[in-house]
Amino acid sequence: MNYANFPLDKRMPLPGSDQEKGEDFIDVERLLGMAARQAKVVAVCAIIGLFLGLIYLQTTPKQYMSMASVLIDEGMNKVMDDISAASVTQQTDATILSQIEILNSARLASEVVDKLKLDQNQDFMNPPQSALAKGIGFLRGIVSYFRGNAADQLPGIQNVDAATREAMIKTATHDYAVLMLQTGLMADRVSRSNVISIGYQATDPALATAITKAYADAYLADQLNASFDATERAALWLQGRLTELRESSQAASLAVEKFRAEHGLSANSDGQLLSDKQLADLNAQLIVAQADSARASARYQQYKAIVDSGSESAFKDSAIGADQPSSSVIIALKTRYLAIAKRLQDIETNFGKDHPQAVALAKEKADVSTQIFGQLKQLTESYRNDFEVAQARETSLRDKISTAAGKSSIDNQSQVKLKELDQQAQALTTLYQTFLGRYEEASQQQSFPVGKVRIISDAAMPLAASSPRTLRVLALSLVLGLMLGAGFGGLNEFNERFFRTGEDIRDRVGLKFLGYLPTIGGGKARDSKPDDLPTDGKVASLSAAEKRARMRVSIDAPASMFAETLRNAKIAFDVVMEDRGSRVIGVISVLPGEGKSTVAANLAGLLAANGAKTLLIDGDLRNPGLSRSLGMEAEQGLMEAVVNGQTWQSVGKVDRQTKLAIIPAVLRGQFSHTSELLGSAGMRRFIENAKETFEYIVVDLPPLGPVVDAKAFAPLVDGFVLVTEWGRTPRAMVRSMLESEPYIANKITGAVLNKVDLKKLAKYGSLGGSEKFFDRYSSYYLDKSESRSKQAA
Repeated sequence: MNYANFPLDKRMPLPGSDQEKGEDFIDVERLLGMAARQAKVVAVCAIIGLFLGLIYLQTTPKQYMSMASVLIDEGMNKVMDDISAASVTQQTDATILSQIEILNSARLASEVVDKLKLDQNQDFMNPPQSALAKGIGFLRGIVSYFRGNAADQLPGIQNVDAATREAMIKTATHDYAVLMLQTGLMADRVSRSNVISIGYQATDPALATAITKAYADAYLADQLNASFDATERAALWLQGRLTELRESSQAASLAVEKFRAEHGLSANSDGQLLSDKQLADLNAQLIVAQADSARASARYQQYKAIVDSGSESAFKDSAIGADQPSSSVIIALKTRYLAIAKRLQDIETNFGKDHPQAVALAKEKADVSTQIFGQLKQLTESYRNDFEVAQARETSLRDKISTAAGKSSIDNQSQVKLKELDQQAQALTTLYQTFLGRYEEASQQQSFPVGKVRIISDAAMPLAASSPRTLRVLALSLVLGLMLGAGFGGLNEFNERFFRTGEDIRDRVGLKFLGYLPTIGGGKARDSKPDDLPTDGKVASLSAAEKRARMRVSIDAPASMFAETLRNAKIAFDVVMEDRGSRVIGVISVLPGEGKSTVAANLAGLLAANGAKTLLIDGDLRNPGLSRSLGMEAEQGLMEAVVNGQTWQSVGKVDRQTKLAIIPAVLRGQFSHTSELLGSAGMRRFIENAKETFEYIVVDLPPLGPVVDAKAFAPLVDGFVLVTEWGRTPRAMVRSMLESEPYIANKITGAVLNKVDLKKLAKYGSLGGSEKFFDRYSSYYLDKSESRSKQAA
């Protein structure tokens, strides 16, 4: 399969960006690799952070903290809380915060300043400062200088007399001391308790202790004074309120008795109104009458239905004897009727219906039935009378209830008003008794005020400095240094836009990766001057022997990693161009100085050393670095051969050891039409003539970035090898070149990474990648020939 003839988008699509990999999760492996690469940066920043921390510790004065604790005890002042109807039995968060604000108030600070005369204490007013504070003060002084001095900021101070000025200065000094004391005071709640810790920090432990103790005493005195004032104000207010409550209570009691007498609202022993009692009795009688009326109605309707059904079936109804005593006439007649009916049935069965006795019994049966029906009529009429009597009684009771209800409603309305007046009188009496008791308690409290606050931990002399804390400062400096190092490391990684691994070649620009070419001679690539850049007097160039040794590494060290990578490139050519007898291979790069001339020379030398007929052409007519590195001094080169229509034999030179044929390039002034020469028909004839003799034609072409010579020569090339410098060639530039020059991109067989620092390469490889195992390859790559090559280099 001819890989080079495939379009670029068919071979391997170019990603849109470095992040376009479809990975939405955090790549832990990549993060670990970044950390390993930037470990030195982080370590240096951490050491700098520790060093700055040590400087801070050495230049910062020691501070001593003295602490005291006060308890906000509600139980000690319960009497005061009970004065108010809306008293609170537990301290709330708002109350504790209010007490903390009192501690931080300017009034309390002013009392402490006056007590200890802190405005005259130089240790307090001008404490020692750290180097950092001095630096900040210096900057503030410069700013103040440009803004104007203090006298300019206080207009009119120059126009007052000395006494007034002295008073103003003293007041300003006192205010400044108060402000400093407020700033340095630390008051905070201890967990969720009712305890507040008070502390002050100073360079003098005795001063810190004195200030803390004075603050606690001033706060305690302030609370006692506040308690006394509140008790006094409460007693005065209660005294006036008691007079009003006594008069209001008496007036309310009189109103209750007057209303009761006007409306005749008398009650029985249990407090219930007589009208309500009468109405309740009538309602009970009505319920009984309704039950009796319903019972009489049901019995009457039942017997009326029996009578209406006729005499023949009336006596058969089972309900006739259900509510009749056993001695009643109806029960006797019914028993007689059943006996006659049984005898009649027996005679008719034995002698027939016409027997005289059967006729007599039938007549007697009819007579008994008539008697039973007559008794039923009489009983039904009696039940009707009972129903009418019960109904009349129910109607009478309803009329009495209606009359009683009207009277009860009027009495109840008056009773509601009476209850309201009575409740008001009772409430006023209760409130009067309550306030009277509280007034007595407040009067006693006046002579012995109780504060809510008591000191539970007095201020003590600090034995050790509270700040700066050595371990904490060093730990913080270390953390800040590590964070700064991580930031610089992240910035370095963010600025990493170059090729580091073969994965970058494959994934970033979609090219086949042919291998790594280590730095020749074991030195750093950036330490040596690129072999394809012109020399000048400012940069010391390599010696001629060193240049020639670089061009023969694959020959002098055939078992080296350098030669093995070029063999991999040869296999790639052979696979892609297997159908071609003679193969033209162009060696290109994007930027100058990436080592393409060295790669071209070593690739051609390797092919020739393997027995293949190989021609090496220096196609960089503007800067023939290959010819200079090989030390070839010729009068005629590629340009002369193409212009004059000559063949390769006329200008070529052959290496005695490898039989490699070389076509040098001779620089002819400022000749700028090299692209037309490389793309001319003469060049095509020259290459076609060379193909008749050689199996491989390796052409060292100019870089793609600065000139278009390689583009002009592209139609004559079967495949390109792209040389990129490890850690120096920008990925974006290569990608842009591939996208803008698809004709060249489609002919690139693969890319190599040149000037690779093998010691650093492992840091960029992924876990399990080949870059991590190059140290294990040493037994296959290092041999005597390579050692000699390094010595020669």
